[in-house]
Amino acid sequence: MAILERYVGRIILNQTMLVLTVLLGLFLFVAFIDQLSAIGRGDFTIFSAIKYVLLTAPRTIYELFPMAALLGTILGLSILANDSELVVMRASGISIMQITRAVLKTGGFFVIAAMFMGEVVSPWSETHAERGRAEALQEDIQQHTNFGLWMRDSTTYVNVGEVLPDLSLLRIKVFEFDQNKKLRSLVFAREGRFDGNEWIIEDVTQTVIGLDDRATPQKLPSAFWNTEVTPQILNAFLIQPEQLSILQLKDYIQHLSENNQKTDGYRLAFWNKLVLPLSTAVMVILAIPFVFANLRTGSLGKNLFLGIMFGLVFYAANKGFGATVLAYNLSPLLGATLPVMVFLSISILMLRRVE
Repeated sequence: MAILERYVGRIILNQTMLVLTVLLGLFLFVAFIDQLSAIGRGDFTIFSAIKYVLLTAPRTIYELFPMAALLGTILGLSILANDSELVVMRASGISIMQITRAVLKTGGFFVIAAMFMGEVVSPWSETHAERGRAEALQEDIQQHTNFGLWMRDSTTYVNVGEVLPDLSLLRIKVFEFDQNKKLRSLVFAREGRFDGNEWIIEDVTQTVIGLDDRATPQKLPSAFWNTEVTPQILNAFLIQPEQLSILQLKDYIQHLSENNQKTDGYRLAFWNKLVLPLSTAVMVILAIPFVFANLRTGSLGKNLFLGIMFGLVFYAANKGFGATVLAYNLSPLLGATLPVMVFLSISILMLRRVE
C-alpha cells in the first residue's frame, strides 16, 4: 500500500505543480497588465512593475493552492483512470477510502507548502512589493528602515511611527530645516488625524531653535499641521492583512482594538489563514468523486471542466462572501468558514454516492 500511495502521490503532485504554474502565469500576467497604467508616474518604470508583480507571486500561489490542488488531483486521477489503473486498483480490493487516504497524504504536502508560503514567504515579499511600489510612485516618501515612515515636504522631514487603518497617525516627529540645512524646529506629537481639510496633531511638544542656537520648548494640547502629505498618499503605507502571518495578525488585531480601530478585515484574514489547510483538503476530497463517477468512460475533458467550474466557484465564493461579511458587519469567522463548510458537505455527499 505504501508503494501505491507514493505512486498516486507522485502523479498528483506532478499534475498539481503543472496546474499551479499555468494558473500563476495567468494571474501574474493579469496583475502586470493592471500595473501598466502606473508606468511613468514618479519613478515607476516597467521594471518596477515586473518587480512588484514577482514579489506578489508568493501571495498569489498561497491563494491559488486550493484550486490548484483540486485541478491537479482531478488531472492525476483522470490519468490513472484513462490507463485503467484505477480499475485495477479497485479490482484488487483497494477501496475508494484507501485511495482517498493516499490522495489526502499528498494533500498534506500541499497544506504544508501553502502554510510555509503564507506564513514565511508571502508576508516578507508582500511588504516589499507594496512599499517598493509606493516609494516609486511617491518620490518624497521613503521607507528604507524599520523606524517608521519617513517623508519629505520641501525643507521639512517627517517621521510617522504608524499609519492606522482609519488613516490616523501615531508617534509623529517633524524636523524643519532652513535653507542652510540647519535644524530650526522639532515637533513631537502623540497622534494626528485628518479632519477633511487639514491635519490636527495632539499632545504636541514643539522645540524652536533660534538664530543664537538656543532651544525653546513649548507644550500644546493640539495644533494644526500644514503639510502637502494627504491621507491618500499615506493609504499606500497601511499594514495590509496579506503582509502579516497568523501570529502577527493576532497581535495586530489586539493592537488595533487598543487604539479603537475596526478590526473586521484583519479578523477575516486571520480566520482565512487558519481555514486554508481545511480548504485545500476539501478541494482534494472534492476531486475524487469527479473521477470515480466517470471511471468507466475516463472522461478527462469532462472531469477537468467540472473541476475548473467548481474551483472558480469556490474561489469566487471565498472572496465574495468575505467581502459581503465585511460590508454587512457580520462575523469574520462566518465569512471564512461558511464557503468551506458548504463545499465540504458537497464533497462528502458526492463521495458517498460513488462508494
